[in-house]
Amino acid sequence: MRLEILGTGCAKCSKLEEITKEVVKELCIDAEVTKVRDIKEIMAYGVMATPALVVDGVVRIAGKIPSKDEIKKWISTI
Repeated sequence: MRLEILGTGCAKCSKLEEITKEVVKELCIDAEVTKVRDIKEIMAYGVMATPALVVDGVVRIAGKIPSKDEIKKWISTI
């Protein structure tokens, strides 16, 4: 599973990365968590507001920090 955090490095982007890594650890899943900071790559996803979370190429949320439960739901449905 590939999880991408889209954001240029703001505090909210860092928080989303932290929460996402916590969820991966809690669920004991094999996932690659990467951070995408390049604005052109972010815009290629159609994201206009950060932070955003991409799960296996699908944008799940943009413009706000989701709860751990939301992230768990998105990860467990794949």
